[in-house]
Amino acid sequence: MSRRLRRKVANKGKEKVVLPSFPEVEDKVLESERSGNVDWTSLPDDTVIQLFSNLNYRDRAMLSSTCRTWRALGGSPCLWSSLDLRAHKCDATMAASLASRCVNLRKLRFRGAESADAIIFLQARNLQEISGDYCRKITDATLSVIVARHEALESLQLGPDFCERITSDAIKATALCCPKLKKLRLSGIRDICGDAINALAKHCLNLADIGFLDCLNIDEAALGNVSSICFLSVAGTSNMKWGVVAQIWHKLPKLVGLDVSRTDVGPITIARLLSSSKSLKVLCALNCPILEEDTSFSTVQNKGKFLVSVFTDVFKTIASLFDDTTQKEKNVFLNWRNSKSKDKKLDEIMTWLEWILSHTLLRAAESNPQGLDDFWLKQGAALLLSLMQSSQEDVQERAATGLATFVVINDENASIDCGRAEAVMKDGGICLLLDLAKSWREGLQSEAAKAIANLSVNSNVAKAVAEEGGINILAYLARSMNRLVAEEAAGGLWNLSVGEEHKGAIAEAGGVKALVDLISKWFSGGDGVLERAAGALANLAADDKCSMEVALAGGVRALVMLARNCKFEGVQEQAARALANLAAHGDSNTNNSAVGQEAGALEALVQLTRSPHEGVRQEAAGALWNLSFDDRNREAIAAAGGVEALVALAQSCSNASPGLQERAAGALWGLSVSEANCIAIGREGGVAPLIALARSEAEDVHETAAGALWNLAFNPGNALRIVEEGGVPALVHLCSSSVSKMARFMAALALAYMFDGRMDESALIGTSLEGTSKSVNLDGARRMALKHIEAFVLTFSDPQAFAAAAASSAPAALSQVTERARIHEAGHLRCSGAEIGRFITMLRNSSSILKSCAAFALLQFTIPGGRHAMHHASLMQGVGAARVLRAAAAAATAPLEAKIFARIVLRNLEHHHEHVEMSIF
Repeated sequence: MSRRLRRKVANKGKEKVVLPSFPEVEDKVLESERSGNVDWTSLPDDTVIQLFSNLNYRDRAMLSSTCRTWRALGGSPCLWSSLDLRAHKCDATMAASLASRCVNLRKLRFRGAESADAIIFLQARNLQEISGDYCRKITDATLSVIVARHEALESLQLGPDFCERITSDAIKATALCCPKLKKLRLSGIRDICGDAINALAKHCLNLADIGFLDCLNIDEAALGNVSSICFLSVAGTSNMKWGVVAQIWHKLPKLVGLDVSRTDVGPITIARLLSSSKSLKVLCALNCPILEEDTSFSTVQNKGKFLVSVFTDVFKTIASLFDDTTQKEKNVFLNWRNSKSKDKKLDEIMTWLEWILSHTLLRAAESNPQGLDDFWLKQGAALLLSLMQSSQEDVQERAATGLATFVVINDENASIDCGRAEAVMKDGGICLLLDLAKSWREGLQSEAAKAIANLSVNSNVAKAVAEEGGINILAYLARSMNRLVAEEAAGGLWNLSVGEEHKGAIAEAGGVKALVDLISKWFSGGDGVLERAAGALANLAADDKCSMEVALAGGVRALVMLARNCKFEGVQEQAARALANLAAHGDSNTNNSAVGQEAGALEALVQLTRSPHEGVRQEAAGALWNLSFDDRNREAIAAAGGVEALVALAQSCSNASPGLQERAAGALWGLSVSEANCIAIGREGGVAPLIALARSEAEDVHETAAGALWNLAFNPGNALRIVEEGGVPALVHLCSSSVSKMARFMAALALAYMFDGRMDESALIGTSLEGTSKSVNLDGARRMALKHIEAFVLTFSDPQAFAAAAASSAPAALSQVTERARIHEAGHLRCSGAEIGRFITMLRNSSSILKSCAAFALLQFTIPGGRHAMHHASLMQGVGAARVLRAAAAAATAPLEAKIFARIVLRNLEHHHEHVEMSIF
């Protein structure tokens, strides 16, 4: 048997790096592991350097600070051949501090104008490649200084966003200062004149790759003078003179690849270039409307020349570049990357194709033009997935960003194209994205996490992400020190947390703590990450168990801090929604009181109800509604100005969304449980807007408005206000016509309160806001109200069941009546002792209709299984309700409905009494 040498392999990006084997070191490490002590400083230098090379710059700096040896190794020139500053704020001071390590720097990536200005302070005179994005504010002066200080520059790329302040002058300076330039790619320059292009042709004799993307004007004739050019892209460029192009560009002696995607090029120019150019191999014309509209254009390729377009099979076309056509065409990029036999010219073509395809597909995804749906499903998704496996980091990033973008239909409501999302999933995209998210490169982490987040809006994709371990990966990335990575990871958790089945997994993965920590970490200057973190916490807080996890992790304080201090409306909305959900679990946990007791929470929410943004007002009102179920919170909200704020909100939302209307009325409903608040709402003018909301077409608004008016009507002064403001017709309409049984029930109770006789005294002295009673016909209003109360109660009666119950006291007969009369949602209503007492008194009222209504209401409040049934039974026993109920059940003059309902209530009381006794024993 031959002995095989064991080698250690470390992954670095997509490439495998074989490390030398050190048997003596391995033996020492194994011995240390067996003894329980590992001395990391005993690792050989090249192993430490390899370890450092797989870390981002922040982690590398932290490890370098642990000891002198590692500090020295951390400064090794091989670790500083390339530098990616996009995730960092790089100013002159930071650049100067890095200068000592950048002597051998060859490749630099940066983001933004400030970083561009700082590049010269790196003193990296040997820089060969510079790539920058977010370059809108970079000026000619900045670019001229950069190229003047870096004469060895071979590659300069600025984009894909537009370089609006760069002109031909800076391009001339580049030509003069960088004679070794081989690659120049610039995006969004307004005008590129002939002098600038001729300067490139004259001074940059090795310039083989030019990309003038999304420009406005280019001197086409001058480009014909750049005889060294092999690859040219003018994708997205306007105002092209295609006649000049057809006459001149085919003469370029070395032109191998040409990209005219996203332009108005026509079939005549394409045909001329393909037929006349001797060197041209690949012409890319993706998303060219004029070309694609010409159905007569022949897709037959000239021998040895290939057209890449929407109406061709892109994979098949590219595969035609290779001699071996037996390979599966969709794997053409993968097979090329893994090929052992290398063809330099073919490698250059494929590398260029990856770059221009990733750029064009991303631009197409961003603009989402019509007519590409079929292309995306059949080719686009697969192309992006294939490009995501490129060895070019910027291609990988753009492909991942393209996947994140092309599925989105509408940013505002986070809707995506399910067909496109599932096409990604079908082609194995989820595993590819998750692998990319595990990369040590933060740029790849960020874009992969963004794609996972967007795709996870689709529930099937979300399930696949969870099954493939994506929740753990996103929870890990949410802890990143890179804000962009953390932001996209939080967005992924936000979308995944929509699914009830994923909430527990997010908590188990440590996602709750990571999200709470994000709020503290990025409170200053991180609106995007704060909105996503708060949104994810809001979703998680809707689950009872997870809501307790949020509270334990310090989420209440963090969310209140956002509600109090953050000015970004998206963050305010999600923070308020999260607090609303935390407070929504009632008696199942203590979060409701915890939110109310957090310093400044109630004041912040009250203030947010005045926001100019409707979403913020809606969530703040919803939070105050939920918080008002706690007695202490209710009074504290009022003390913080909640009554005035919510009345003003109700007055202003007559034309608002049903969601805002429901929550505004709901918050007033919650506050009005308190007698003091009830009176204050009436005095502040809260009656009229609630009556207006009661006329809403939305069922949910019916319920909250009716509930609030029911509570307000308990006070005689408010009852008169309701009559004066025209509330009787509105309540009558609800009572008779609302789809919601609960709204009809509460409207009937409000009318019963108003006309049980207690309002009469207030009517004599006047309680309207003007100080004198408005002219109203109380008798007419009373007759209308009683008529509809009676009709409402009768809808829950069955003559046969009532007759059976009257003839027999058997439980089955009463149960049949109960089932017919039961309003299931009414079991959630909680009445005070005063309200129960009022219904008991109403049983003695001379009006048979009010007697029936009172008995019907008490039936709803005491049905076994109701949330507050035991509480109501206890209150009734305390006021001697049984005696009054027995009298009502036996009264000869009482209506049959009142008698039967009273008997059922008595039976319910007996049931609860027995239950209490059993629980005692």
